[in-house]
Amino acid sequence: MKATTFSRIQTGLRAAVAAAAIATAGHAMAAPAAPAQPSVVIVHGAFADGSDWAKVIPLLQAKGIRVTAVQNPLTSLADDVAATRRALDNQPGKVVLVGHSWGGTVITEAGVHDKVASLVYVAAFAPDAGQATGELGKGLPTPPGIGKLSVDKAGFASLPPAALKEDFAQDVPAVQAAVMAATQGPIAMKAFEDKTTVAAWKNHPSWYIVSKNDRMIQPDLERAFAKKIGAKTTELATSHVPQQSRPQDVAKVILDAVAATK
Repeated sequence: MKATTFSRIQTGLRAAVAAAAIATAGHAMAAPAAPAQPSVVIVHGAFADGSDWAKVIPLLQAKGIRVTAVQNPLTSLADDVAATRRALDNQPGKVVLVGHSWGGTVITEAGVHDKVASLVYVAAFAPDAGQATGELGKGLPTPPGIGKLSVDKAGFASLPPAALKEDFAQDVPAVQAAVMAATQGPIAMKAFEDKTTVAAWKNHPSWYIVSKNDRMIQPDLERAFAKKIGAKTTELATSHVPQQSRPQDVAKVILDAVAATK
């Protein structure tokens, strides 16, 4: 074979390999990316902070889920919603938005964000549009813990350590309850008068955990919320903080919401 002929063959082979590589790369670029797993944003309630979710977060992270715990200022509904929206803005894609207690009111307002795919309420308020948290549950007996609130001269309410142990987290170890009392976030009482303007649960699939031994929100009120919003409901025999006493069960409900989010 002449050298010139061999050279032409080599050149042709190189060109064919290059063309195949370009075609393969082009196909890879054009192929749709696999849908990303939704992230989870968690909104804590009154008398708490983001560390209230310290037992659930690692269970979600172990499944490869990105988790963000909002740190609410607890100064007003608008301020807490703004903090939640900032967290939502920073997520890469779809979000399962979780709210505990007062955090339920926050996610009801903030959940209309275009990244929110579903909602999880954990022993939480679920107001309708135009409702204030303070007006929910009227006609029911005042929960024991609410009757023990301490309000300072600036108008911020907190739970005395004994009340937190007996009525907020009666099913966690005493040492843990003492830490929760020390790290709790006092809430401005006027926040309970702030009215929602929307109700995100009307347009999103929802999950609800009822705490059967709750002494901060009447369990029957929680059941009424769950029924009203058409939530997939789980009942746990826990205090107001199932995320502290039954973290695996709470994580399971959140994982169910993640798995159902398309």
